[in-house]
Amino acid sequence: MIAWFHNLSEMNFDALMAVYEDANLREGAANYPYESATVQKQLAEQDFADYLRSCFFRQDAAAYCVSMEDNKYISAVRVEKYEDGYLISALETTPAFRRRGYGQKLIESLVQEYSSKGKLPIYSHVVNRNKASMNLHFKCGFRVYQSFARYLDGSVSNESTTLIYEK
Repeated sequence: MIAWFHNLSEMNFDALMAVYEDANLREGAANYPYESATVQKQLAEQDFADYLRSCFFRQDAAAYCVSMEDNKYISAVRVEKYEDGYLISALETTPAFRRRGYGQKLIESLVQEYSSKGKLPIYSHVVNRNKASMNLHFKCGFRVYQSFARYLDGSVSNESTTLIYEK
C-alpha cells in the first residue's frame, strides 16, 4: 500500500525514522561527533523532525510518499515543488526490505500519480557514487538532466547528478 502524507501529524514519526535509521546514524556521527552513538541518533532524528515541521511541510504541495506493509513503513520519499516541476528526495528503504522492489514500486506509484495529474517533470538529485539509486531511477524512466545538482537553497554540488522524468 502507498500512503501520502501532507503534514507531520498524519505520520507515524517513529515508523518513518526506522526507514531512515542508517542515514540518521551517519548524520548523527557527522554532526555530533563528541556524543555517544545513541545521542547522535536521537539528535539526528530531532533535526529531521525539526526540518519536516519548520521547513518541508510548510511548502505548498509538499508530500511524503510511503510504501507500507502491515502498517510498517518500508520505503519513503519526499516530494516538493522544484523549478518547473517537482523534486523527489530522501528516497530510502528499510535495510531488511532492500532489493525487493519496494523503492521501484514507490517511485512508479509517485510517477503515475503525478503524471495522471499533468504534474511533470519530476526531478531527482542522486549522489554519483550511489549506483543502486542511479540504476533504480533509470529503471523507472528517469534520464540524466544535468551533471550536477542545484538544490532548493541555491547551492550546487558536483557530487550529485540531476535526473529527470518527463514522459
